Amino acid sequence: MSKVDELKTEIERLPQEEFAELVRWLSEKDWERWDKEIETDSAAGNLDFLVREALEEKAKVMLKDL
Repeated sequence: MSKVDELKTEIERLPQEEFAELVRWLSEKDWERWDKEIETDSAAGNLDFLVREALEEKAKVMLKDL
């Protein structure tokens, strides 16, 4: 049995309150990893195309005020 399978079995045995706590913790960890990935991509210039696209749309007066 894999470690993940073992964890799944244990998670299914958790009381509702502890399960909810685990879900919150996992969600926070997921967002932290996502933030780091975005920071890394941004620093490497991998998101520059988004700025270019926005500037092009702005030049065409295609953007709407929020």
